[in-house]
Amino acid sequence: MRRDGAQRDPAVTGVRLTPHASPHFSALPPLSLYIHIPWCMRKCPYCDFNSHEVRGSGSAGGDIPERDYVAALIADFEQTLPRVWGRRISSVFFGGGTPSLLSGAAVDEILAAVRARMPLQPDAEITLEANPGTVEAGRFRDYRAAGVNRLSLGIQSFNPRHLKALGRIHDDAQARRAIDIAREHFDNFNLDVMYGLPQQSLAEALADIEAALAFGPPHLSAYHLTLEPNTYFYRYPPELPDDDTSAEMQMRMEAALAARGYDHYETSAFAQSGARCAHNLNYWMFGDYIGIGAGAHGKISFPERVIREARYRQPNQFMEKAIAGDAIQESHEVGVADIGFEFMMNALRLNGGFEVRLFAERTGMPLTAVLKALEAAEQRGLITRNHQRIAPTLLGRRFLNELLQLFLPDASTHSDKNINKNI
Repeated sequence: MRRDGAQRDPAVTGVRLTPHASPHFSALPPLSLYIHIPWCMRKCPYCDFNSHEVRGSGSAGGDIPERDYVAALIADFEQTLPRVWGRRISSVFFGGGTPSLLSGAAVDEILAAVRARMPLQPDAEITLEANPGTVEAGRFRDYRAAGVNRLSLGIQSFNPRHLKALGRIHDDAQARRAIDIAREHFDNFNLDVMYGLPQQSLAEALADIEAALAFGPPHLSAYHLTLEPNTYFYRYPPELPDDDTSAEMQMRMEAALAARGYDHYETSAFAQSGARCAHNLNYWMFGDYIGIGAGAHGKISFPERVIREARYRQPNQFMEKAIAGDAIQESHEVGVADIGFEFMMNALRLNGGFEVRLFAERTGMPLTAVLKALEAAEQRGLITRNHQRIAPTLLGRRFLNELLQLFLPDASTHSDKNINKNI
């Protein structure tokens, strides 16, 4: 299983965090925009994201209510503006679902509406997720013309047998063709590759990584298949490689990527020089983000509080509510006891950790709020720290869940957490 989530040390227990009155921000964190497109041609058996199968047939766009959904997204964005006046968007991410079901004209309209209503950094990274089974050369060209400057392709595997087992709608030939088309229009692109797949051998996992590396992607995400609740695979588990084989896959894949000069900067993320994903880095460094679209989550900081919010999940209900000016189904203030944990849950995914000053900047609290947990983590060899930087050790990265447990708030002070799943 994936080493950051499956191996548990029962000796590791939580440490109560030092209580603190309330956060206070001298400056608000950077702000990103996440745009959720909730439709897929087919729901994958391992997927627990808010995605819904397209009903009907036709072109790559299927039968999605594109015009109505774009109008709802713009209305949702407009309703968010009063909470973020005076701020600037540093990155945009179209996630899903399958954003590449949208036409280039729809993407252009959304981005034009964003630019007209809020400042967007001139060099903002704008990413769109695409699945090979929905790729058309003209569509990629239109995305680039609309302002998308980074593409993320959900390849998962180059092995036809494994693609079929994962329920993907593309085959290996379509995967390679999609990458070729992406390279024609985008200098910056990511390839998603999974390992620990049903009946996958070590040799097959390494072959997938080598196939991906042959295209020279600036960024590569390599992550273990996990059986998430509320998925078909969770109800009917397939035969997966054992823990030792999966661990060997991870180590050998990491070594292959390192040998090609890729920086392993986050649990599952690898980048060539200058190609780290700016949008995801904002998540991991506990920045703020607006989330619009069906089921999208957002995190917005104010001078003395942090708010998390979630939109209605069902596309039709979301569209109706957004047009009526009521897209947010749930909104709550993050409890002080939770803020330190939520920061660590993100920042300790970074192999290089974080600068000490960042904790106060992004949480609005002093580092003393988590001092006892930091001391416990250091004593157990899970982190290294000095006056400048705190980072997970190799042991801490391998047992990331156990490391994060130390920062969990005491049950008596714990508020309902909303862990973002839109990364």
